[in-house]
Amino acid sequence: MYSYQSRIRYSELDERGHLRLESLLDYFQDCSTFQSEDMGLGVEYLRQLHMVWVMSSWQIVVERYPKLGETVTVGTFPYEFKAFVGYRNFVMKDGEGKNLAYANTIWSLLDTETGKPAKPTPEMLEKYVLEPRMEMEYAPRKIRIPEGLREGEPVTVRAHHLDVNHHVNNGQFVRIAMDSLGSSFQVRQLRAEYKKQVMLGEVLIPCTAALEDGKSVVVLKDDKGVVCCAVELCEAEREPV
Repeated sequence: MYSYQSRIRYSELDERGHLRLESLLDYFQDCSTFQSEDMGLGVEYLRQLHMVWVMSSWQIVVERYPKLGETVTVGTFPYEFKAFVGYRNFVMKDGEGKNLAYANTIWSLLDTETGKPAKPTPEMLEKYVLEPRMEMEYAPRKIRIPEGLREGEPVTVRAHHLDVNHHVNNGQFVRIAMDSLGSSFQVRQLRAEYKKQVMLGEVLIPCTAALEDGKSVVVLKDDKGVVCCAVELCEAEREPV
């Protein structure tokens, strides 16, 4: 497993003094990026090949949100390749080695010139050493979109929503989804299914529905009604401040 250590920063906290969910996603994404960069398979390598890894889905389980100054270890490893699809686990542990959060992700490798799937290079397959997948309850990739969605206020994509690939970052989709719910609850489990890349100046319309067992679904559509991302959030029990 590739890993790195960090401390929880003030800028990463929510109003209750805990790590924000989208900051947790940033830690996980940074970890896989660091691994790729250290192996020579990072952003510049992909750019020269006209390739990009695009997130297809997240499944995240949070055991506890860390607080300011806590030392955490973030780890990741790939566990399977199927054609142009890669599967990767993540984990964040506290100073005692206990799991704070863990995740499963599915990625697609695309040709940036054609937009079509691309197969991993022999160098990728050689350097990304596969490990046995993490023991966790794996949820389906696809999220069922319920009826009776309530349409919220449109969100215009700004520069701060974008990543180095010039489309809305995975964590920003989650932030927009959470903001649309109008509450500051902590998420115990998250699933996100990404369907369409969204660029600067485009509009996202959040459509929400409350389900059973403390779950909510947010569907982010473009101005033509096409689903760009679906997010399912399950609320955690309140932690003391």
